[in-house]
Amino acid sequence: MRLKDRLSRELRFLRGLRRTLKWVDPIKPDSPNLACDDLEAAVDKWRNRPAISCEGKTLTYGDFDALANRYAHWAKAQGLTRGETVALYMHNRAEYVAIWYGLSKVGVVAALINNQLAGGALVHCLNISGAMHCLVDGDCAPALQAVRDSLAKHVHVWTLGTVEPGQRDLLNALKSCSSLRPDRQVSRGALRARDLALYIYTSGTTGLPKAARVTHMRVQLYMRGFAGSTGAVESDRIYITLPLYHATGGLCAVGAALLTGASLVLRRKFSASSFWDDVANEGCTMFVYIGELGRYLVNQPEHPREREHKLRMAFGNGLRPDVWQAFVDRFRIPFVLEFYGATEGNVSIFNFDGKLGACGRVPKYLKKRFPIRLLQFDIENEQPVRNAKGRCVEAGPGQVGECIGMIGREARTSYTGYADKAASEKKVLHDVFAPGDSWFATGDLMTQDADGYFYFVDRFGDTFRWKGENVSTGEVSACLLTAPGVLEANVYGVKVGELDGRAGMAAINVGDEFDLATLNAHVIASLPTYAQPMFLRLQREIEKTGTFKQRKVELIADGFDPARTKDPIYFHNPDKATYVKVTKAVYAKILEGGYKL
Repeated sequence: MRLKDRLSRELRFLRGLRRTLKWVDPIKPDSPNLACDDLEAAVDKWRNRPAISCEGKTLTYGDFDALANRYAHWAKAQGLTRGETVALYMHNRAEYVAIWYGLSKVGVVAALINNQLAGGALVHCLNISGAMHCLVDGDCAPALQAVRDSLAKHVHVWTLGTVEPGQRDLLNALKSCSSLRPDRQVSRGALRARDLALYIYTSGTTGLPKAARVTHMRVQLYMRGFAGSTGAVESDRIYITLPLYHATGGLCAVGAALLTGASLVLRRKFSASSFWDDVANEGCTMFVYIGELGRYLVNQPEHPREREHKLRMAFGNGLRPDVWQAFVDRFRIPFVLEFYGATEGNVSIFNFDGKLGACGRVPKYLKKRFPIRLLQFDIENEQPVRNAKGRCVEAGPGQVGECIGMIGREARTSYTGYADKAASEKKVLHDVFAPGDSWFATGDLMTQDADGYFYFVDRFGDTFRWKGENVSTGEVSACLLTAPGVLEANVYGVKVGELDGRAGMAAINVGDEFDLATLNAHVIASLPTYAQPMFLRLQREIEKTGTFKQRKVELIADGFDPARTKDPIYFHNPDKATYVKVTKAVYAKILEGGYKL
């Protein structure tokens, strides 16, 4: 790279970093200034500007605040007090952010539950939240109604929409609630930034979804961080099609808009066919992505309006190098801001200068200020490599290692973990480089080059990523084992051509009562679409290690190629909504993109 280009890139990196730190450095754990205080300050500054537009409905900043205040007073009317939890189980809508914002004004915690969950996973998420009230929309209400008898305690269900027997009318209840702000000192005066604001669910590395503890200061880090990193201004319009129950869309993009006087253009869910019409019609200047969204768009036929836009930036995470350049060139997107972060952890890095394929950067001269490291990692045994003194070994340039972040007392280095203390501790490494030190282990493998750029490689362990969601092999396996005739199940992820992430595959050992159609119906009824195994491999015996752990390495290597095994392999054909046998022809068609996956 020419010296001039190198200097230009370095200046862009430093400008982005300086802008971001200006927003996040004032955040202190003991501060009485909370996430809702940040939003109230924005409302007071831009009260009459449009804040959120969602499919025909627009809220000004003043409308947004007034609606949030109603939810705050609703919570008080239910007798909810500081630290108690309300579950939020609904699709993207104009009211979504206003709900948790309003609850936070009176110190009530919102548990943001994935609206794709049903059955046992939904029961688990509600139970661990401790919520006695759940707010739902009309689409999600039936799934919740179906599991109410399985909940650990009675939960009051409040519906925005058609109210069924046993549910309460939330819209009607809100009519009697004041739109004025609750008294701050009375409602939340004792709270500090280190106190809990939200539960955001993540699959973690094993088992059912875990409830990540998201404090006010972590909400502020996300929201302020992206207000700074994107350089958002009042004239910006930020397009969100990602779910608001995840941090990327629900905090990062929301903060970029609502802390800067900009506007959110919100959609219920992502649609590749209407994406460019929305962006053009709404005059959007930015949008937030996950990597799979970029691939979906690139794989679509040419749209007449895909370059007819005012976009200046796309920001998000997981955009793979093979898609990145085509994404930028085809759609004429001026700049891509890629980042990496862990909802429950303390590792956040940004690619401020647009280096293709990199998810962030920590140059050598900033290494002490940003204690993020890569450790040499034993993938087979799934643990860091330690030397003769018992200390971990830092990975060198180009060497694959696990990304970790030092745990400290400052806002940027704090670790809040999960609601489950035991699960939180499992993510902490001790005595890493010195006696007594503690580091958060992300569970993600990366490389770093000599200039400090980080490149994501893969996740390890019992979780893989598909369709932008973490899939727990333990959860899928547990579901399969409740199906008639399934004796053992070994679940793992496999690559499907050039698609992002890994599709679910299960090697199963079955008995006489096994029926493929019955299993198919069971999977569809019990698991969200992204967790349903795309491939099945029927085995006479599940191979195990000497310590009785199921072996996956050879299975992953075989994938779903029928030529590599005599075991019958089945594919969930999306056109027929059923499993069909993988022949050479079917295998070739899958790799050629002949099925809409």
